[in-house]
Amino acid sequence: MRLPRRALAFALLAAACCWVPAGASALPGPPGGTPAPSISIARAGGAVYAVPARGTAGARPVVTRLSVPRYAVAGAPPRVTLRLDERGVGTVYVTVSVIDLATHKRALAAPLGWSHTGRTLYVRWPAGASLPAGSYEVTVNAHDHHGTQLLRGAHSSGVASLTVGPATPPPAPTPPPQPPALGPSETGALSPAATVADGAVFPVAGPHTFGGPENRFGAAREGHIHQGQDVLTVEGTPVLAPLAGSISYTSYQAEGAGYYVVEHTTVGLDFMFAHCQAGSVAVSVAQAVAAGAQLCRAGETGDATAPHLHFEIWVGGWQAQAGHPIDPLPYLEAWERGATGT
Repeated sequence: MRLPRRALAFALLAAACCWVPAGASALPGPPGGTPAPSISIARAGGAVYAVPARGTAGARPVVTRLSVPRYAVAGAPPRVTLRLDERGVGTVYVTVSVIDLATHKRALAAPLGWSHTGRTLYVRWPAGASLPAGSYEVTVNAHDHHGTQLLRGAHSSGVASLTVGPATPPPAPTPPPQPPALGPSETGALSPAATVADGAVFPVAGPHTFGGPENRFGAAREGHIHQGQDVLTVEGTPVLAPLAGSISYTSYQAEGAGYYVVEHTTVGLDFMFAHCQAGSVAVSVAQAVAAGAQLCRAGETGDATAPHLHFEIWVGGWQAQAGHPIDPLPYLEAWERGATGT
């Protein structure tokens, strides 16, 4: 069949447009931007768009636990434990350092080498290592086989503070209780315990109290101080010699001691008993008395406002130039305990 002339011309023109001579080259590429890489290239390995090809992209070592004591004694470094983790990684290289905060220099370093992730690691410090007193920082550094360093977050993962203080000696053991001393409590005066051992008795044979601060040895008086201890009791209570001795004085002082007795004891102390009840003095000068002998009865003669015994202890002689009074209360309390057996 013959084609019309116009149709034949159109067919020849179309064939000419599709035919390419054998020696001509193809176009260098389609117009427009660079095409995306094929899936086969990405799977083959290598860097694509600057993303390294790894088993777990973006993974980094991280310290999930770091145990450091807040305070340690100077000397051997304290025990430190830690744990590191990294997704898809079995081992990382670990180094633990101690930084001196005063000098900002490393005081100690302990390389742990390639260590397993997901396990508790114990730091082994170099043999003979020690830390003096000061403030320190314990830091952990780690990297994986790709050289990726430890991840440090907002809370400084892998860093802990350490204070090292001076070594303190252990407290000395408590010594066993010792028996009371029986020697002098001061120059020329036996201790209260020694007088108890000598058989001393309490000088008031009845209920009594020691009053208040105004009744104490050394309390202020007009123009002088109180040189004895008051023992408050009821009128007529017997007053006894605490220790054996002899009577040095018996007298009366209207504006002071009232009726009083002074005894020089066989242990060298002098006792003075004041404000005796009128007519109750039962001893005389130079008379020997035994411990517990009645000397008088408690009263309120002289400068007294209530029945009581004013009791003095002197070392070196009563009212003598070389003598002086001492506090009678420790002796009275010791004699009181001895009388009650407590």
